[in-house]
Amino acid sequence: MSDSGKINLFSFTGKMKILHLSWMAFFITFFVWFNHAPLLGAIAESLGLTKAEIKTLLILNVALTIPARIIIGMLTDKYGPRITYAALLFFASIPCFMFALSTDFAEAAISRFLLGFIGAGFVVGIRMVSEWFPANELGTAEGIYGGWGNFGSAAAAMLLPTLVVIFGGDDGWRYAVGLTGVMSLLFSFVWYKNVTDTPKGSTYFKPKKIGGMEVTSTADFYLLLIMKLPMYAALSLLTWKLSPAGVSILSDTAALAIYIILGVIFVYDCYSAYDINREIFNTPVPEIEQYKFKQVAVLNVLYFATFGSELAVVSMLPLFFADVFELDMVYAGLLASAYAFMNLMSRPGGGWISDRFGRKKTLLILTAGLAAGYATMSLIDSSWPLFLAVGAAMACSFFVQAGEGAVFAVVPLIKRRLTGQIAGMTGAYGNVGAVFYLTVLSMVDYSTFFTVIAVTAVLGFITLLFLEEPKGHMAEVNEDGTVELIKVN
Repeated sequence: MSDSGKINLFSFTGKMKILHLSWMAFFITFFVWFNHAPLLGAIAESLGLTKAEIKTLLILNVALTIPARIIIGMLTDKYGPRITYAALLFFASIPCFMFALSTDFAEAAISRFLLGFIGAGFVVGIRMVSEWFPANELGTAEGIYGGWGNFGSAAAAMLLPTLVVIFGGDDGWRYAVGLTGVMSLLFSFVWYKNVTDTPKGSTYFKPKKIGGMEVTSTADFYLLLIMKLPMYAALSLLTWKLSPAGVSILSDTAALAIYIILGVIFVYDCYSAYDINREIFNTPVPEIEQYKFKQVAVLNVLYFATFGSELAVVSMLPLFFADVFELDMVYAGLLASAYAFMNLMSRPGGGWISDRFGRKKTLLILTAGLAAGYATMSLIDSSWPLFLAVGAAMACSFFVQAGEGAVFAVVPLIKRRLTGQIAGMTGAYGNVGAVFYLTVLSMVDYSTFFTVIAVTAVLGFITLLFLEEPKGHMAEVNEDGTVELIKVN
């Protein structure tokens, strides 16, 4: 599969070159995706935005990422990570420049909505790393990719305000945002020139058909349809938040039109899934080519609770510390950044533990810790010492982010030719979780919010009991009909 030897972070050759370039690409996508967050004050003042319009930009920024991860997963499996990541970085720079040049809310809203597509970049690297690293190193490698790349959002929060000061003037934020677009554009060429989809001599297995995820039994087909529902529900929930029932950006007529469009797309999506898989209703899939979609479903639920809660908590934690402990927002933001900062070690740590002690066992322990962590955070009030509250948040974040690493230590071991699509669906569930949790937050107090996350983590733990530990080999069929066995443990 790849050159021999353990993971050496100081190497920039062979598989390590691919790993470093992959996390850099992911880092840039998150740097661009969240380039607005630390600059909202300056952006709002420059464009004359209301609080409702600012909240709308935050919603629009994540809306398109849910379907984008599914689409990018399909394209990655079909065309390979090299072309797909390069194209994504290249074309995503365009709405980034649009946002930097926007002069009113409408222009900012459209460009922010389109920028949600860059949040799907994560999926591409998952497939790339799985092609280059053997099973016994895969969890660690995917954890490094996810953890270091995900740090792009924290880096944006730390670096972009400084750039605004350096550029100065009313348009300082525009130059800072535009610079992130330049980074994305330039790295698209760096990526394309320096990577290959597989090590020399290895086969890149592609789906037999494009347009939907393949399953290998009729029961799995119906489970696939069920697992599509929450993604459309999340998009409907986003629409509701933009309607008069929420922030009143959309009219009732516009919201109704979007609901109808989502319904039509869902029906078409289900038909496409049937069209891709119609043969399984008449001809059983050979046992050697089968995989269990329940593995994907379990990982979807776990990523809902892990990455979904991380996105939601990162969004609200500064305000939580400021409100509960009556802190200045700048100081509260610095304390809250410790939660995201843990990504650098926690996510690789979760993958490393998974490689050495078993995928299912690791997930069970981390999910239990996640539930306990959020249950503890639900108890935090002004009577707590501040250092203890921050410590509880950091401890909780370890289990959350290590759990994310452990989830994606399993994703590439289910069905190689579908890894992009599986990663896309699981990744989309993280965004679905964020939409759900942030909606809950808008309706309840902080304590109840953390309690809801803890309860969903318990449900994730129960679901996890149905996961099967990856063992032996997964089989892929070459174009000449020969079977290649890929070790998964």
